[in-house]
Amino acid sequence: MNQTSIDRINELARKSKTVGLSPEEKEEQRKLRSEYIANIRMNLRAQLDNIDIQEKDGSITNLGEKYGNKTSH
Repeated sequence: MNQTSIDRINELARKSKTVGLSPEEKEEQRKLRSEYIANIRMNLRAQLDNIDIQEKDGSITNLGEKYGNKTSH
């Protein structure tokens, strides 16, 4: 997601608090927000998949390899 999209989300949020949004703008806001949330989730998943934990026995477990294939969220 680029900065222009984030700026548009913020612009629509400010407008909704002051004068309200048209149905087209509400739909645009919904799409932009869902795209933003999907992007945040993807970035978080990438970060979590790269975490390594050292176990008590000294072995290193990569959480992405251990839990990354699960799809329940």
